[in-house]
Amino acid sequence: MWIPYQLATPADVSISIYTADGKLIRQLDLGHLPVGIYQHRSRAAYWDGKNALGEPVASGVYFYTFSAGQFTATRKMLIRK
Repeated sequence: MWIPYQLATPADVSISIYTADGKLIRQLDLGHLPVGIYQHRSRAAYWDGKNALGEPVASGVYFYTFSAGQFTATRKMLIRK
């Protein structure tokens, strides 16, 4: 799953992925990134649909929290297989 985003200022970027009941299943640390638009597949964040142990997750509703510097936002996503 591709997760597009934009940065107005350089920031340390991370994405935390949670199950519907709030359990953290994967942490993506993207590192310190410059200002830019990260919307195309070549630059957007990518989650392979696997948990921290490398196992594929089940279909269902998940939440991801995007953090960049002081900014944090949580969004819902649906995984269908």
